[in-house]
Amino acid sequence: MAGRIEDYALIGDMQTAALVCRDGTVDWLCLPRFDSHAIFAGLLGSEEHGFWRLGPAHAADAQPPTAARRGYRGDSLVLESEWDTPRGTVRVTDFMPPREGAPQLIRIVEGVTGRVPMRSALRMRFSYGRVVPWVHKHEGRTVAVAGPDSVWFDTEAETYGKSLTTYADFTVAPGDRIAFTISWQPSHKEPPALPEPEASLEATEDFWREWVEHCTYHGPYREAVVRSLITLKALTYAPTGGIVAAPTTSLPEDIGGVRNWDYRYTWLRDAAITLSSLLRTGYREEARAWREWLLRAVAGDPENLQIMYGIAGERELGEAELDWLPGYENSAPVRVGNGAAHQLQLDVYGEVTEALHLAHMTGLARNDYASLLQLKLIRYLEDHWQEPDEGIWEVRGPRRHFVHSKVMAWVAVDRTIKLIESGDADGPLERWKELRDDIHRDVCEKGYDKERNTFTQSYGSQELDASLLLIPQMGFLPPDDKRVIGTIEAIQRELSTPDGFILRYPTSGGDEGVDGLPGDEGAFLACSFWMADDLAMIGRVDEARKLFEKLLALRNDLGLLAEEWDPRLQRQVGNFPQAFSHVPLIDTALRLTASGAYGG
Repeated sequence: MAGRIEDYALIGDMQTAALVCRDGTVDWLCLPRFDSHAIFAGLLGSEEHGFWRLGPAHAADAQPPTAARRGYRGDSLVLESEWDTPRGTVRVTDFMPPREGAPQLIRIVEGVTGRVPMRSALRMRFSYGRVVPWVHKHEGRTVAVAGPDSVWFDTEAETYGKSLTTYADFTVAPGDRIAFTISWQPSHKEPPALPEPEASLEATEDFWREWVEHCTYHGPYREAVVRSLITLKALTYAPTGGIVAAPTTSLPEDIGGVRNWDYRYTWLRDAAITLSSLLRTGYREEARAWREWLLRAVAGDPENLQIMYGIAGERELGEAELDWLPGYENSAPVRVGNGAAHQLQLDVYGEVTEALHLAHMTGLARNDYASLLQLKLIRYLEDHWQEPDEGIWEVRGPRRHFVHSKVMAWVAVDRTIKLIESGDADGPLERWKELRDDIHRDVCEKGYDKERNTFTQSYGSQELDASLLLIPQMGFLPPDDKRVIGTIEAIQRELSTPDGFILRYPTSGGDEGVDGLPGDEGAFLACSFWMADDLAMIGRVDEARKLFEKLLALRNDLGLLAEEWDPRLQRQVGNFPQAFSHVPLIDTALRLTASGAYGG
């Protein structure tokens, strides 16, 4: 049985990632890329769908023991878990070395005290748990093959097969170190090179230590910021610069419900805000790589801009349901692919333009095509900004005139005007200034409820939407504008949970609502960070700090956040870990640090 979402640790090699539970079980791993088929899909089903457990031996009818302690080794993505048993203490170190050859997951068992009986149980199931591979020996190595894929298992421990599972039973004493490695390779190729676990461990630690040294933030929330930055780096697909929203699919926003989506793709919105956080903390190389990814993905066709692409820029992300998987805690369906890829979301134009603008302002080397792309995006918006769309939350109900979408269209035009005024691009300046004014007037007239003194989710609606919190952050209106303050206070009243966290918008419970889906969802963590930002901007800095520190307390013991927090169940929900949660954590920390609003 899978653990709670917050029970998992992330390890990865910036091309894929694994989730490791507190009991030493790897329940999720896709090879060779984030969006490849999983070889361990127990997270979305049961042990029958693939897992790898490594920990102290236990009785067959007992639950595996959970680690007494775990943590990342310094500022790295090297996980250490320790178990205290009646016979002694043992440590397991899990990591995935930044890739040079075959992708590898390495696990090193180390005896600390006493003599501890250990067991490795490896059950590989290809194609999301559906296919049992052919497991056999090849020149002393164990290999599992199914179709185009092969996974090689290397260890000095003796192994044996039982019930379509590969086991190793062994005992460790102080100073003993026994390594286990799986390596992926296309099945038609020669075997991958023999692993070198100790050298790979040293190289992995060196990589992360050197990368973290570039961080320019040294404020009071450095631990949380650095862990979030490492997580964002781990979600970057190194060969292309694309950034996945999360390394998982179908972890539910509503336990037992249908709000289950595949997040292993690059949303332009998520990637753009991730880029902004990386730039503001000193990571220009990641910004350059993402800009190059964007230019390749959009190519010469900005009029058909998609809201998301594959991590190499793929456009076709057809959605399908895996009916042989019961889903996380029976939250079905399990989906792969994402049918929202071809939605119209006008806010994306604003997020992309804002990211390009920030890259330009922070001195990233000029790219003439990036400027040309920005101009083309505005020419498209000029003709289409008045259309209804699906909005930031990818509603699967009717299109609406979402206020946030219009605000971000204004942002796109505003930032492009600034580019032209800087002398780095040519365009119809006066015409676009009129366009900027037209959009601003339209939003203020049609998206604002004078009686309640608040902006609304869409034109003519009564509902609120937490995306309205971005109005002052984007510079659409100043923070001291009475309409901004009224909107913040209305969202606090109507979209807050009892513990002060923020919902995205009102959901319908059992019936379909604005998003076209039944059921409810938890508090959306990004929106809660936005609220803390806004409170700081309007001078309520103590309140902002308290909310921010409550949000930090929701992180798991390793500093990781999913997409949402379920206030009823008091647990994390949604795909994990989620870039869209860690980015605003960084942004709010930067704002509070600049304002001096932090505890002693």
